[in-house]
Amino acid sequence: MSDKVKVATCSLSGCFGCHMSFLDIDERILKLAEIVSFDRSPITDIKHCGPCDVGLIEGGLCNLENIEVLQEFRKNCKVLVAVGACAINGGIPAMRNHLSAQDCLEYAYLDAVGIEQAQIPNDPELPPLLKQVKPIHQAVDIDYFLPGCPPSADAFWQLLTDLIAGNEPTLDYQLRRFD
Repeated sequence: MSDKVKVATCSLSGCFGCHMSFLDIDERILKLAEIVSFDRSPITDIKHCGPCDVGLIEGGLCNLENIEVLQEFRKNCKVLVAVGACAINGGIPAMRNHLSAQDCLEYAYLDAVGIEQAQIPNDPELPPLLKQVKPIHQAVDIDYFLPGCPPSADAFWQLLTDLIAGNEPTLDYQLRRFD
């Protein structure tokens, strides 16, 4: 039995920038690995989360698969942290919310520059789009929010070290400013 805190990460619809920022903790990841074991994450390539102490999830809800993944992730994480603008408010993907999903598909696959003789994908394995992109707190309960696009590596570090120590996470102004 490991005494390490089990951490999982997950990305929904977004750019994966929050995960990249997390990896920017650089050599501190070695210190983190001494006290944390990673479950689902790009580090382990595990696709489904087992029971975890802390879950970090980035990205918004753009399709039905995102909702299913989020619900499974929430079920398996004692503490769930919404990471970044896409998870917290829909971010850049939510810019499509003023258009219909059909209009977005037509533009992306039929009308965009450089597209010739194309068609909208119609594979049953592709998850249906939601009418609007939604933040994740509209589908599951979230314990903490880590703002930013993306949050800084130092903000990730502070949040995780606080949680691992059993403390309420606190981010001072320097970790929350975006100018």
